[in-house]
Amino acid sequence: MKKIIYLCTIYWGLALMASCSLEEKPYGFYSEDNFYRTEDDARAAVNYAYATLTYIEYSRSIFFVGDMPSENMTTKSDASVDNRALNTWSIANFNTNETLMNFFKYSYICINRANALIKKIPDTDIDPALRDQYLGEAHFLRAYNYFCLSRNFGLVPMHYDLVETLSQTAAPLAADMDQIYDFMIEDCQQAEALLPVYPTPVMGRVDRVAAQALLAKLYLYAASAKEHGVPLYRDMGKSVDEMYAQAAKYAGRVLNLDPQYPQSTYWFENDLLAIYDVFKSTGRENIFLMSMDRTGESEGQYSKISKMFIPYIDGATIWLKQGNSDTYIKSHDGYAEYRTEIGFYNQYESGDLRKAYLIADKIYTQQGGVRAEWKADGSGSIPYPFCRKYIDPEFDGDKTSTRPILLRFSDIALVYAEAAGPTPEAYAAVNYIRRRAGLGEATPNLSLPDFREMVYNERKFEMAFEGDRMYDIRRWNKTAEIQQVHDASLTEAQYTFYPLPLTEITLNPSLN
Repeated sequence: MKKIIYLCTIYWGLALMASCSLEEKPYGFYSEDNFYRTEDDARAAVNYAYATLTYIEYSRSIFFVGDMPSENMTTKSDASVDNRALNTWSIANFNTNETLMNFFKYSYICINRANALIKKIPDTDIDPALRDQYLGEAHFLRAYNYFCLSRNFGLVPMHYDLVETLSQTAAPLAADMDQIYDFMIEDCQQAEALLPVYPTPVMGRVDRVAAQALLAKLYLYAASAKEHGVPLYRDMGKSVDEMYAQAAKYAGRVLNLDPQYPQSTYWFENDLLAIYDVFKSTGRENIFLMSMDRTGESEGQYSKISKMFIPYIDGATIWLKQGNSDTYIKSHDGYAEYRTEIGFYNQYESGDLRKAYLIADKIYTQQGGVRAEWKADGSGSIPYPFCRKYIDPEFDGDKTSTRPILLRFSDIALVYAEAAGPTPEAYAAVNYIRRRAGLGEATPNLSLPDFREMVYNERKFEMAFEGDRMYDIRRWNKTAEIQQVHDASLTEAQYTFYPLPLTEITLNPSLN
């Protein structure tokens, strides 16, 4: 038994802290010969793979690596040393940073659970349509996690199969970014071929449109990163123009522009607040959400994401105004971990409803009186204007149903626009998003480079606080422009990717 536990600990950490005990209960390991015999077995295994994403160390790190290092977020002065280091780009101990180690670790846990499904499901005697669906979901999850890893760490160890022996834990690094992308693209294409389109979104699960959305993001990331000279990407053999074309093709399928791939499930929400309404988790914007519910027994089953954004305000219930209505909804106060950068807050265009409706600078009484507010001169009783995309009015103590958004329709609409360039369809997508935000339409007749930069800037405000901003900065090779990076005089090699966790290097002889 200890041998199995040791093997599990080696692989699923790949970056586990040295303090982990060999008596830890193994998780993520499929070794039973009698499993995957029934539909219930298969369903449990798929749910087990998805569950990796909701671990607290993973779900919170989405914001710590996707927003915290960027110019739109900061953190409190007494946050953990590791999270303050991400915020300030204090790179000295990045290879032992616990937040990065956990993100790395849980990505590989999900990859191995997906690999188990890919190996075992084909031999399962279940309904063929269900078997295809589960296989498609596994291919998606494997690609999604390699995408997360490669955007943050660059070249990473490649595990193509289920880890079942100790020797399999010593996977070598990918030779180059092409190898990683070929693998992710093939996985996504398999997922697209195997998955159905659900008539309504299914919370916490993916379908064919999610596979197409991920393919679009993969291709756009590589195309723009190569075009802008990001290390590793600039050496890719794939053509920039062809990758932009592929991004537009797959995003176009999500936008229902390809008659061979019709879908009527996903579209824009007309109302900004509806996108983030916790009671509309299966709304048409939501291609892929984490699955969390306030009825869960432990964090991960329920969410505390909202508390990370909201400041501490007397430890009491607060009330928030709903848009320009006279309706108020309640929320708990919070931990003040994810704080809005005031410089970013001030960059919104005048009249932008994404600022007015989705960032709160006041809290109210239940009757609508102003109870506290943020003031630019620092004299207010709220320390910062806070993101209110994640609010659950029916919270149960610290338990909420607020869910990180992993793929959203408007995100893919902007992916399409950036990839396609200044076409009528691309302008229509951008202008819908701007009109919904209460703004005028984008400047017409822009050149291709100017149009793409306009979309890049639009994404900054549309996708704020959704764990996406840092990746846009990375692929546009603008990391050096972040104030903390500039102040620290970091080199391209230091800021382009995070280093692999030191424990991974120590435990994996293929990296020595």
